[in-house]
Amino acid sequence: MKRKAESNVSTSVRNEHWSAGLLKTMKDPESKVTEDDKIVVITDKYPKAQFHYLILPKDNIPSIWHVKGKHHDLLMHMHNVACGLAEKQAEHEFIIGYHAIPSMQRLHLHVISTDFNGPCLKTKHHWNSFTTGFFLQSSDICRQLREGGEIKKISSERYKAYLNTELKCHKCSMYPKNMPELKRHLLTHIKK
Repeated sequence: MKRKAESNVSTSVRNEHWSAGLLKTMKDPESKVTEDDKIVVITDKYPKAQFHYLILPKDNIPSIWHVKGKHHDLLMHMHNVACGLAEKQAEHEFIIGYHAIPSMQRLHLHVISTDFNGPCLKTKHHWNSFTTGFFLQSSDICRQLREGGEIKKISSERYKAYLNTELKCHKCSMYPKNMPELKRHLLTHIKK
């Protein structure tokens, strides 16, 4: 009996870990943008840009590295929903993709405007997670699944190198010294 109680506690603790936050947010009506029988779209609770959405499958797929060829149609659906979200904000440019090493449980597709004028963009790793090869473009992921039935893996050392890349503006050749300088510079690219 004691073993069963300990097991329930460990499951509860695992589900309450911060990395499981998306599972809770998927059920929050305040965070939901839309949903259908396959996916839920939420606003990112920690936005890194003016518009930052996450598209999550209702199927329990832990991360991009658990995706198989059989998931191609689901990922195409997620991609098409993402494109629809971006089209609704046509005056803004968006990128659509996955983090190579996600910090949160459950597969999630980022749909993020490239103004990067969000209150939670604070660190070099935040920046580089969207502006280097660490950010896996959704269209490329869908193509890899369609053509080869799997996603090409790159070493974790390479992904870590992407996160530690020198700061560089994604719109011009400016290399800021730090995040505050980059954030001030990004404002010069926002259309008034």
